[in-house]
Amino acid sequence: MTNLVIQHATILTADTAGTQFDGATMVVDDGKITAIGPDAELGDVAANAKTVIDGHGMLVMPGLINTHCHIASTLFRGLVEDLPLEPWLQTVWKAEAAILNPRTTHLGSVLGLAEMTLSGVTTVMDMFWHPYETVRAAREIGVRISTGGIIFDPPGVTGQSVEERFTEAERFFEDFADADDVMPAILPHGTYTVSPENLQRSRKLADRFGGLFCTHAAETRAEVEDITNRYGRSVIRHLDHLGLLDERAVLAHCVHLDEEEIAILARTGARPSHNPVSNLKLASGVAPIPEMLDAGITVSLGTDGAVSGNDLDLWLALRLAAMLHKGVRKDARLVSTAQALRMATLAGAETLGVADRIGSLEIGKAADFIMIDLDRAHAVPLFDPLTHAVFSTNKSDVRHVFVGGKQVVRERELTGIVLGDVLAEVRELAPRVKASIA
Repeated sequence: MTNLVIQHATILTADTAGTQFDGATMVVDDGKITAIGPDAELGDVAANAKTVIDGHGMLVMPGLINTHCHIASTLFRGLVEDLPLEPWLQTVWKAEAAILNPRTTHLGSVLGLAEMTLSGVTTVMDMFWHPYETVRAAREIGVRISTGGIIFDPPGVTGQSVEERFTEAERFFEDFADADDVMPAILPHGTYTVSPENLQRSRKLADRFGGLFCTHAAETRAEVEDITNRYGRSVIRHLDHLGLLDERAVLAHCVHLDEEEIAILARTGARPSHNPVSNLKLASGVAPIPEMLDAGITVSLGTDGAVSGNDLDLWLALRLAAMLHKGVRKDARLVSTAQALRMATLAGAETLGVADRIGSLEIGKAADFIMIDLDRAHAVPLFDPLTHAVFSTNKSDVRHVFVGGKQVVRERELTGIVLGDVLAEVRELAPRVKASIA
Protein backbone atom coordinates (compact mmCIF):
# COMPACT_ATOMS: atom_id res chain seq x y z
CA MET A 1 0.00 0.00 0.00
CA THR A 2 1.18 3.53 -0.81
CA ASN A 3 1.88 5.44 2.40
CA LEU A 4 1.09 9.01 1.36
CA VAL A 5 -0.32 10.84 -1.65
CA ILE A 6 -0.50 14.60 -2.11
CA GLN A 7 -3.02 15.52 -4.82
CA HIS A 8 -4.10 18.60 -6.77
CA ALA A 9 -1.12 20.68 -5.60
CA THR A 10 1.19 23.19 -7.22
CA ILE A 11 4.60 21.55 -7.00
CA LEU A 12 7.95 23.35 -7.15
CA THR A 13 10.56 20.59 -7.28
CA ALA A 14 13.66 22.86 -7.03
CA ASP A 15 15.54 20.33 -9.19
CA THR A 16 18.33 21.39 -11.53
CA ALA A 17 15.89 21.69 -14.44
CA GLY A 18 13.52 23.97 -12.52
CA THR A 19 10.60 21.55 -12.93
CA GLN A 20 7.19 22.79 -11.81
CA PHE A 21 3.71 21.28 -11.91
CA ASP A 22 0.26 22.81 -11.56
CA GLY A 23 -2.47 20.42 -10.48
CA ALA A 24 -0.09 17.63 -9.59
CA THR A 25 0.39 14.55 -7.43
CA MET A 26 3.33 13.35 -5.36
CA VAL A 27 3.54 9.80 -4.03
CA VAL A 28 5.57 8.80 -0.97
CA ASP A 29 6.42 5.24 0.09
CA ASP A 30 8.63 4.30 3.04
CA GLY A 31 9.78 7.89 3.46
CA LYS A 32 10.86 8.39 -0.15
CA ILE A 33 9.31 10.00 -3.21
CA THR A 34 8.24 7.29 -5.63
CA ALA A 35 6.27 9.32 -8.17
CA ILE A 36 5.60 12.94 -9.04
CA GLY A 37 3.68 14.41 -11.95
CA PRO A 38 0.33 15.73 -13.23
CA ASP A 39 -2.90 14.54 -11.58
CA ALA A 40 -4.01 13.11 -14.92
CA GLU A 41 -1.12 10.65 -14.87
CA LEU A 42 -1.15 9.73 -11.17
CA GLY A 43 -4.72 10.28 -10.05
CA ASP A 44 -5.46 6.57 -9.57
CA VAL A 45 -2.79 5.99 -6.91
CA ALA A 46 -4.88 7.68 -4.22
CA ALA A 47 -7.31 4.76 -4.17
CA ASN A 48 -4.68 2.52 -2.56
CA ALA A 49 -3.03 5.10 -0.32
CA LYS A 50 -2.94 5.01 3.46
CA THR A 51 -3.08 8.80 3.68
CA VAL A 52 -4.31 11.26 1.04
CA ILE A 53 -3.91 15.02 1.40
CA ASP A 54 -5.75 17.43 -0.84
CA GLY A 55 -3.11 19.93 -1.90
CA HIS A 56 -5.50 22.24 -3.73
CA GLY A 57 -4.55 25.83 -2.92
CA MET A 58 -1.13 24.81 -1.63
CA LEU A 59 2.42 24.97 -2.93
CA VAL A 60 4.51 21.86 -2.31
CA MET A 61 8.29 22.37 -2.33
CA PRO A 62 11.40 20.96 -0.62
CA GLY A 63 12.03 21.74 3.01
CA LEU A 64 14.48 24.59 3.47
CA ILE A 65 18.07 23.90 4.51
CA ASN A 66 19.83 26.25 6.94
CA THR A 67 23.61 25.76 6.70
CA HIS A 68 24.72 28.03 9.53
CA CYS A 69 23.05 28.48 12.89
CA HIS A 70 23.74 28.65 16.60
CA ILE A 71 20.40 27.16 17.55
CA ALA A 72 20.36 27.37 21.33
CA SER A 73 21.32 31.04 21.22
CA THR A 74 17.55 31.60 21.05
CA LEU A 75 17.89 31.88 24.84
CA PHE A 76 19.72 35.18 24.32
CA ARG A 77 17.50 36.67 21.62
CA GLY A 78 17.55 40.47 21.82
CA LEU A 79 19.95 40.50 24.78
CA VAL A 80 22.85 42.34 23.13
CA GLU A 81 22.11 45.03 20.55
CA ASP A 82 23.72 47.76 18.46
CA LEU A 83 27.32 46.51 18.63
CA PRO A 84 29.73 45.31 15.96
CA LEU A 85 30.78 41.66 16.07
CA GLU A 86 33.89 41.76 18.26
CA PRO A 87 32.51 43.61 21.36
CA TRP A 88 29.15 41.95 20.76
CA LEU A 89 30.78 38.51 21.01
CA GLN A 90 32.45 39.32 24.32
CA THR A 91 29.09 40.14 25.88
CA VAL A 92 27.35 37.13 24.35
CA TRP A 93 30.07 34.77 25.58
CA LYS A 94 29.69 36.18 29.09
CA ALA A 95 25.97 35.37 29.05
CA GLU A 96 26.56 31.91 27.59
CA ALA A 97 29.13 31.08 30.26
CA ALA A 98 26.65 32.01 32.98
CA ILE A 99 23.62 30.21 31.59
CA LEU A 100 24.57 27.28 29.39
CA ASN A 101 24.75 23.68 30.51
CA PRO A 102 23.37 20.53 28.88
CA ARG A 103 19.84 21.15 30.16
CA THR A 104 19.59 24.79 29.08
CA THR A 105 21.27 24.03 25.76
CA HIS A 106 18.66 21.37 25.11
CA LEU A 107 15.91 23.84 26.01
CA GLY A 108 17.29 26.51 23.68
CA SER A 109 17.78 23.93 20.93
CA VAL A 110 14.17 22.77 21.16
CA LEU A 111 13.00 26.39 21.02
CA GLY A 112 15.16 27.25 18.01
CA LEU A 113 14.36 24.07 16.11
CA ALA A 114 10.66 24.56 16.82
CA GLU A 115 10.85 28.06 15.34
CA MET A 116 12.63 26.82 12.23
CA THR A 117 10.53 23.70 11.72
CA LEU A 118 7.29 25.67 11.95
CA SER A 119 8.69 27.94 9.23
CA GLY A 120 9.54 25.05 6.88
CA VAL A 121 13.19 24.31 7.66
CA THR A 122 13.83 20.56 7.66
CA THR A 123 17.65 20.43 7.91
CA VAL A 124 20.06 22.61 9.93
CA MET A 125 23.82 22.84 10.38
CA ASP A 126 24.46 23.97 13.93
CA MET A 127 27.59 25.24 15.68
CA PHE A 128 26.96 25.28 19.40
CA TRP A 129 28.02 23.83 22.71
CA HIS A 130 26.77 20.44 23.95
CA PRO A 131 26.03 19.00 20.48
CA TYR A 132 24.49 15.81 21.87
CA GLU A 133 21.72 17.94 23.32
CA THR A 134 21.15 19.51 19.92
CA VAL A 135 20.77 16.08 18.34
CA ARG A 136 18.35 15.05 21.08
CA ALA A 137 16.24 18.15 20.43
CA ALA A 138 16.29 17.58 16.66
CA ARG A 139 15.09 14.03 17.11
CA GLU A 140 12.29 15.10 19.43
CA ILE A 141 11.02 17.49 16.78
CA GLY A 142 11.84 15.19 13.86
CA VAL A 143 14.28 17.17 11.69
CA ARG A 144 17.75 16.50 10.28
CA ILE A 145 20.78 18.03 11.93
CA SER A 146 24.45 18.53 11.11
CA THR A 147 26.60 19.29 14.13
CA GLY A 148 29.48 17.96 16.20
CA GLY A 149 32.32 18.94 18.44
CA ILE A 150 33.31 22.61 18.60
CA ILE A 151 37.03 23.33 18.75
CA PHE A 152 37.98 26.48 20.64
CA ASP A 153 41.45 27.08 22.06
CA PRO A 154 40.41 28.99 25.23
CA PRO A 155 38.36 27.17 27.91
CA GLY A 156 35.26 28.94 26.61
CA VAL A 157 31.71 28.37 27.80
CA THR A 158 32.16 24.69 28.70
CA GLY A 159 35.52 25.15 30.43
CA GLN A 160 37.01 22.20 28.55
CA SER A 161 40.60 21.78 27.48
CA VAL A 162 41.41 21.44 23.80
CA GLU A 163 42.17 17.76 24.35
CA GLU A 164 38.75 17.22 25.90
CA ARG A 165 37.14 18.98 22.95
CA PHE A 166 38.91 16.73 20.45
CA THR A 167 37.94 13.65 22.44
CA GLU A 168 34.29 14.70 22.33
CA ALA A 169 34.51 15.52 18.62
CA GLU A 170 35.93 12.08 17.86
CA ARG A 171 33.27 10.37 19.95
CA PHE A 172 30.55 12.33 18.14
CA PHE A 173 31.82 11.12 14.75
CA GLU A 174 31.84 7.55 16.05
CA ASP A 175 28.39 7.71 17.64
CA PHE A 176 26.62 9.15 14.58
CA ALA A 177 28.61 7.58 11.75
CA ASP A 178 25.60 5.58 10.52
CA ALA A 179 22.80 7.99 11.44
CA ASP A 180 20.45 8.90 8.61
CA ASP A 181 19.24 12.04 10.36
CA VAL A 182 22.62 13.36 11.58
CA MET A 183 25.47 14.63 9.39
CA PRO A 184 28.47 14.65 11.73
CA ALA A 185 30.90 17.56 11.58
CA ILE A 186 33.77 19.12 13.43
CA LEU A 187 33.43 22.86 13.93
CA PRO A 188 36.52 24.85 14.89
CA HIS A 189 35.13 28.27 15.75
CA GLY A 190 37.41 30.44 13.61
CA THR A 191 40.95 31.30 12.65
CA TYR A 192 41.11 33.90 15.42
CA THR A 193 40.10 31.47 18.21
CA VAL A 194 41.78 28.28 16.96
CA SER A 195 45.51 27.84 16.29
CA PRO A 196 46.79 26.63 12.91
CA GLU A 197 47.78 23.33 14.54
CA ASN A 198 44.30 22.73 15.93
CA LEU A 199 42.65 23.76 12.67
CA GLN A 200 44.74 21.14 10.87
CA ARG A 201 44.02 18.57 13.56
CA SER A 202 40.31 19.27 13.11
CA ARG A 203 40.60 18.78 9.39
CA LYS A 204 42.42 15.46 9.84
CA LEU A 205 39.68 14.22 12.15
CA ALA A 206 37.01 15.21 9.63
CA ASP A 207 38.95 13.40 6.89
CA ARG A 208 39.33 10.28 9.01
CA PHE A 209 35.57 9.96 9.37
CA GLY A 210 34.56 11.46 6.02
CA GLY A 211 32.73 14.20 7.89
CA LEU A 212 32.19 17.91 7.46
CA PHE A 213 34.56 20.69 8.52
CA CYS A 214 32.91 24.01 9.37
CA THR A 215 34.32 27.32 10.56
CA HIS A 216 33.58 31.04 10.56
CA ALA A 217 35.58 32.75 7.83
CA ALA A 218 36.17 36.37 6.78
CA GLU A 219 33.08 37.68 8.56
CA THR A 220 34.49 41.11 9.44
CA ARG A 221 37.28 43.42 8.35
CA ALA A 222 38.69 43.29 11.88
CA GLU A 223 38.95 39.51 11.64
CA VAL A 224 40.76 39.70 8.29
CA GLU A 225 43.19 42.33 9.62
CA ASP A 226 43.84 40.28 12.76
CA ILE A 227 44.68 37.11 10.84
CA THR A 228 46.75 39.01 8.29
CA ASN A 229 48.77 40.61 11.10
CA ARG A 230 49.25 37.27 12.85
CA TYR A 231 50.13 35.05 9.90
CA GLY A 232 50.87 37.32 6.96
CA ARG A 233 47.88 35.97 5.05
CA SER A 234 44.18 36.83 4.91
CA VAL A 235 41.64 34.37 6.33
CA ILE A 236 40.87 32.43 3.14
CA ARG A 237 44.53 32.33 2.13
CA HIS A 238 45.37 31.14 5.64
CA LEU A 239 42.80 28.32 5.45
CA ASP A 240 44.07 27.34 2.01
CA HIS A 241 47.71 27.47 3.12
CA LEU A 242 46.88 25.05 5.94
CA GLY A 243 45.24 22.63 3.50
CA LEU A 244 41.79 22.91 5.04
CA LEU A 245 39.65 23.65 2.02
CA ASP A 246 37.72 21.19 -0.12
CA GLU A 247 34.10 20.36 -0.92
CA ARG A 248 33.49 19.23 2.69
CA ALA A 249 34.57 22.60 4.12
CA VAL A 250 31.64 24.82 5.08
CA LEU A 251 32.66 28.45 5.56
CA ALA A 252 30.20 30.66 7.38
CA HIS A 253 29.87 34.25 6.08
CA CYS A 254 32.78 34.88 3.63
CA VAL A 255 31.95 38.58 3.55
CA HIS A 256 35.39 40.08 2.94
CA LEU A 257 36.97 38.35 -0.05
CA ASP A 258 39.08 39.60 -2.93
CA GLU A 259 39.26 38.12 -6.44
CA GLU A 260 42.08 35.76 -5.57
CA GLU A 261 40.23 34.43 -2.55
CA ILE A 262 37.11 33.81 -4.64
CA ALA A 263 39.32 31.89 -7.05
CA ILE A 264 40.68 29.85 -4.12
CA LEU A 265 37.15 28.85 -3.11
CA ALA A 266 36.34 27.91 -6.70
CA ARG A 267 39.52 25.86 -7.05
CA THR A 268 39.14 23.99 -3.78
CA GLY A 269 35.37 23.49 -3.88
CA ALA A 270 34.85 24.98 -0.41
CA ARG A 271 31.24 25.99 0.29
CA PRO A 272 30.34 29.42 1.74
CA SER A 273 27.17 29.87 3.78
CA HIS A 274 25.63 33.29 3.10
CA ASN A 275 24.07 34.91 6.19
CA PRO A 276 22.72 38.26 5.00
CA VAL A 277 20.50 39.07 8.00
CA SER A 278 23.25 38.69 10.60
CA ASN A 279 25.84 40.38 8.37
CA LEU A 280 23.60 43.41 7.98
CA LYS A 281 22.52 43.66 11.61
CA LEU A 282 26.07 43.39 12.95
CA ALA A 283 27.32 45.78 10.23
CA SER A 284 29.75 43.13 9.02
CA GLY A 285 29.17 43.97 5.37
CA VAL A 286 27.73 42.39 2.23
CA ALA A 287 29.31 39.22 0.86
CA PRO A 288 30.33 39.15 -2.83
CA ILE A 289 27.71 36.55 -3.71
CA PRO A 290 27.35 37.44 -7.43
CA GLU A 291 31.08 36.96 -7.98
CA MET A 292 31.03 33.66 -6.10
CA LEU A 293 28.11 32.38 -8.14
CA ASP A 294 29.77 33.49 -11.37
CA ALA A 295 32.87 31.53 -10.32
CA GLY A 296 30.78 28.37 -9.98
CA ILE A 297 31.01 28.24 -6.19
CA THR A 298 28.22 26.44 -4.32
CA VAL A 299 26.68 29.06 -2.04
CA SER A 300 24.08 28.06 0.53
CA LEU A 301 22.05 30.08 3.01
CA GLY A 302 22.08 30.48 6.78
CA THR A 303 20.32 32.49 9.45
CA ASP A 304 23.17 32.58 11.98
CA GLY A 305 21.87 32.60 15.56
CA ALA A 306 18.82 34.33 16.97
CA VAL A 307 21.14 36.27 19.24
CA SER A 308 22.56 38.11 16.22
CA GLY A 309 19.63 38.20 13.80
CA ASN A 310 16.86 38.05 16.42
CA ASP A 311 14.97 35.31 14.64
CA LEU A 312 15.71 32.21 12.58
CA ASP A 313 13.67 33.17 9.54
CA LEU A 314 15.30 31.58 6.49
CA TRP A 315 12.59 33.09 4.26
CA LEU A 316 13.86 36.55 5.18
CA ALA A 317 17.42 35.44 4.44
CA LEU A 318 16.23 34.03 1.12
CA ARG A 319 14.50 37.25 0.11
CA LEU A 320 17.52 39.33 1.10
CA ALA A 321 19.85 37.01 -0.81
CA ALA A 322 17.72 37.57 -3.89
CA MET A 323 17.41 41.37 -3.54
CA LEU A 324 20.33 42.73 -1.56
CA HIS A 325 22.98 42.36 -4.23
CA LYS A 326 20.77 43.89 -6.91
CA GLY A 327 20.42 47.02 -4.82
CA VAL A 328 24.03 47.26 -3.68
CA ARG A 329 25.38 46.79 -7.22
CA LYS A 330 22.49 48.57 -8.95
CA ASP A 331 22.02 45.63 -11.32
CA ALA A 332 18.67 43.81 -11.33
CA ARG A 333 20.19 40.83 -13.15
CA LEU A 334 22.36 39.79 -10.21
CA VAL A 335 21.36 36.67 -8.22
CA SER A 336 18.48 35.29 -10.22
CA THR A 337 15.34 34.00 -8.53
CA ALA A 338 16.33 30.44 -9.34
CA GLN A 339 19.82 30.95 -7.88
CA ALA A 340 18.34 32.35 -4.68
CA LEU A 341 15.97 29.40 -4.19
CA ARG A 342 18.81 27.01 -4.91
CA MET A 343 20.80 28.52 -2.02
CA ALA A 344 18.04 27.53 0.41
CA THR A 345 17.43 24.06 -1.02
CA LEU A 346 19.69 22.04 -3.32
CA ALA A 347 22.86 24.06 -2.68
CA GLY A 348 22.31 23.51 1.03
CA ALA A 349 22.09 19.77 0.45
CA GLU A 350 25.25 19.86 -1.66
CA THR A 351 27.03 21.80 1.09
CA LEU A 352 26.16 19.11 3.63
CA GLY A 353 27.08 16.31 1.23
CA VAL A 354 23.55 14.89 0.99
CA ALA A 355 22.26 16.21 -2.36
CA ASP A 356 21.62 12.61 -3.41
CA ARG A 357 19.05 12.36 -0.61
CA ILE A 358 17.48 15.78 -0.01
CA GLY A 359 17.28 19.33 -1.39
CA SER A 360 14.81 18.78 -4.22
CA LEU A 361 11.65 16.80 -4.89
CA GLU A 362 12.77 13.95 -7.12
CA ILE A 363 12.00 10.25 -7.36
CA GLY A 364 14.20 8.28 -4.98
CA LYS A 365 14.93 11.17 -2.65
CA ALA A 366 13.71 11.47 0.92
CA ALA A 367 10.27 13.04 1.26
CA ASP A 368 11.42 16.21 3.02
CA PHE A 369 8.83 18.73 1.87
CA ILE A 370 6.64 21.58 2.99
CA MET A 371 3.14 22.68 2.03
CA ILE A 372 2.56 26.42 1.75
CA ASP A 373 -0.86 28.05 1.95
CA LEU A 374 -1.69 29.90 -1.27
CA ASP A 375 -5.11 31.04 -0.08
CA ARG A 376 -3.68 34.31 1.22
CA ALA A 377 -4.04 37.89 0.08
CA HIS A 378 -0.33 38.10 -0.78
CA ALA A 379 -0.47 34.87 -2.83
CA VAL A 380 -3.11 35.90 -5.37
CA PRO A 381 -2.72 35.97 -8.31
CA LEU A 382 -0.02 33.33 -8.67
CA PHE A 383 1.77 33.55 -12.01
CA ASP A 384 5.01 31.79 -11.06
CA PRO A 385 5.50 29.48 -8.04
CA LEU A 386 9.26 30.14 -8.05
CA THR A 387 8.80 33.90 -7.81
CA HIS A 388 6.18 33.47 -5.10
CA ALA A 389 8.44 31.21 -3.03
CA VAL A 390 11.37 33.63 -3.13
CA PHE A 391 9.70 37.03 -2.92
CA SER A 392 6.24 36.58 -1.38
CA THR A 393 6.21 33.57 0.93
CA ASN A 394 6.70 34.09 4.64
CA LYS A 395 7.06 31.66 7.53
CA SER A 396 3.42 31.92 8.62
CA ASP A 397 2.35 30.54 5.23
CA VAL A 398 3.77 27.09 6.05
CA ARG A 399 0.90 24.73 6.95
CA HIS A 400 2.46 21.27 6.84
CA VAL A 401 6.03 19.96 7.11
CA PHE A 402 7.23 16.43 6.38
CA VAL A 403 10.68 14.92 7.00
CA GLY A 404 11.33 11.49 5.50
CA GLY A 405 7.62 11.18 4.86
CA LYS A 406 6.75 11.75 8.52
CA GLN A 407 4.60 14.76 9.31
CA VAL A 408 6.34 16.99 11.86
CA VAL A 409 4.08 20.03 11.43
CA ARG A 410 0.32 19.68 10.91
CA GLU A 411 -1.82 22.76 10.37
CA ARG A 412 0.93 25.02 11.75
CA GLU A 413 1.37 22.92 14.92
CA LEU A 414 4.33 20.72 15.83
CA THR A 415 3.45 17.04 16.14
CA GLY A 416 6.43 15.95 18.27
CA ILE A 417 6.42 18.33 21.24
CA VAL A 418 4.10 20.58 23.21
CA LEU A 419 5.47 24.02 22.41
CA GLY A 420 3.67 25.77 25.25
CA ASP A 421 5.69 23.85 27.82
CA VAL A 422 8.94 24.92 26.15
CA LEU A 423 7.88 28.56 26.03
CA ALA A 424 7.02 28.50 29.73
CA GLU A 425 10.45 27.12 30.64
CA VAL A 426 12.24 29.75 28.57
CA ARG A 427 10.20 32.54 30.14
CA GLU A 428 11.15 31.20 33.57
CA LEU A 429 14.83 31.23 32.62
CA ALA A 430 14.75 34.75 31.13
CA PRO A 431 15.47 36.73 34.35
CA ARG A 432 18.66 34.73 34.90
CA VAL A 433 19.70 35.40 31.32
CA LYS A 434 19.17 39.15 31.70
CA ALA A 435 21.05 39.23 35.00
CA SER A 436 24.03 37.44 33.46
CA ILE A 437 25.24 40.62 31.73
CA ALA A 438 24.15 43.14 34.36
